[in-house]
Amino acid sequence: MNAIFDVCVAILVFLAERLGMTYEAVNVWIFVIIWPAFTLILGGWIVRQHLLIKNLKRNRLIKERLNLSVDQK
Repeated sequence: MNAIFDVCVAILVFLAERLGMTYEAVNVWIFVIIWPAFTLILGGWIVRQHLLIKNLKRNRLIKERLNLSVDQK
């Protein structure tokens, strides 16, 4: 477990050096700004997909009912 932590710290230090920022600033950007924004975007995408699927199912059901009523005549 320490090895994973050490690799993550090394990545943060590398990014800090490359971006001209401090380790703490990179940490804040990743875990306070980027990660929550990404989570909100993915959550919105999931809700959108759910609504699209619900709409497709509703349209299919309506189409099936219309076909049944036409066949009954």
